Amino acid sequence: MEQQSAVQVRKWAEESFAGGLYCAESVVLALARAQGIESELLPKVATAFCGGMSRTCGACGALTGAIMGLGLALGRSQAGESVKLSYAATHRLVGEFEQEFGARDCHDLLGCDLGTPEGQAMFREDGLAELCVNYTGRAAEMAATILAESASGS
Repeated sequence: MEQQSAVQVRKWAEESFAGGLYCAESVVLALARAQGIESELLPKVATAFCGGMSRTCGACGALTGAIMGLGLALGRSQAGESVKLSYAATHRLVGEFEQEFGARDCHDLLGCDLGTPEGQAMFREDGLAELCVNYTGRAAEMAATILAESASGS
């Protein structure tokens, strides 16, 4: 993937989110699309990661979706294969995400607990979905850039 396509991946992720998919689903689909991978299983496997791991105040779904997207390209398919590239890319992604946004967990990024009625009301009333669009787009873009650089040997 080239830098130009990282911007395209961001656009695809943001469009999926705007179309009703959630953060992790949108990011993994955009990264898979950029790799020429299409499967109806991808949003399914990502669904429970949305909303901070199913609204449990866990890791941001955009970030976990991006990690899944990295895994599609760099993950292993057999025992004994190296995890080095996948782990290095994930460490870089998490570091860059935390540096840009100051946190990695959904409740810290949004300032509310989506697992409560009060948190869900705050999410709607304060327009926090706009933050999620940005997290979704940037996580996809960051991962696409990391993949492009790993493919070129940078």
